[in-house]
Amino acid sequence: MNKNTFTTVKLAKGEMNIYDFGSVKLHAYKTNDFIDNEVFIVEKDRKAVIIESPCFFDNNKELAEYLKDIEVKGMLIAYHDAGGSFLPEISKYSTQNAVEYSVNGGGKAIIDNFKNTFGEIFDSSVHKITNVIGEGKLTIGGIDFEIKQTTDAFDIVIPEINAVYTHMLGHDCHSIVAGAGHADGIIAELHSYIEKGYDLILTSHYTPEDLKDAQTKIDYLENLKRIAANCSDADSFKKEVQKQYPAYSGQNYLDMTAGFFFT
Repeated sequence: MNKNTFTTVKLAKGEMNIYDFGSVKLHAYKTNDFIDNEVFIVEKDRKAVIIESPCFFDNNKELAEYLKDIEVKGMLIAYHDAGGSFLPEISKYSTQNAVEYSVNGGGKAIIDNFKNTFGEIFDSSVHKITNVIGEGKLTIGGIDFEIKQTTDAFDIVIPEINAVYTHMLGHDCHSIVAGAGHADGIIAELHSYIEKGYDLILTSHYTPEDLKDAQTKIDYLENLKRIAANCSDADSFKKEVQKQYPAYSGQNYLDMTAGFFFT
């Protein structure tokens, strides 16, 4: 499946890009919110499973309206646990470490920060997890998934469409990289995607990407390590990265990366 082969439905705020795999459809919801969230709906036989949640009240309402004629069988909540008022009646699936991340860990700090930043338009309530899951195969609504636990939460393989969901990629934007060791871990994971030959890589803050994008990110991360090794402080590091990648978005992520490389 080519990442650009989709049909688009324009909504009042966001848009839905629909990938047709025959028996399965992937609805990629571009929220157009302040943090560029993406939400994914895997549909088969008019039943659907949602991956992640919108977290602004207007997006919650818009997506619920879009889904009114589809039977939603469950929601997989990994890295984005805010938006708890969205479809509260359906089953919510998550790993124990992802629950801890959102309730007591880094996820909670992010939610609190967004609440302070965006105020009443942001749904800071946390989804109530009804089904705590582990690694391995999981079937919801007749759709198979493979759960892979990560440090903070979990990634999701969708075998029927040869796709994988992870938190972040973004081939032309900066990422949060917590030092050279973290970069190596991301690189290894991206190499595994290439080896497995996934058609699409789905992430929380970007439209669906492909293996060429994964290789672009690998090259970026390798170069990021080289730049850091030749710089003495965060400012010189940021300036050199900006010089080499002038069109990249995500300046706030680069700021955080610089802080990790030069504590």
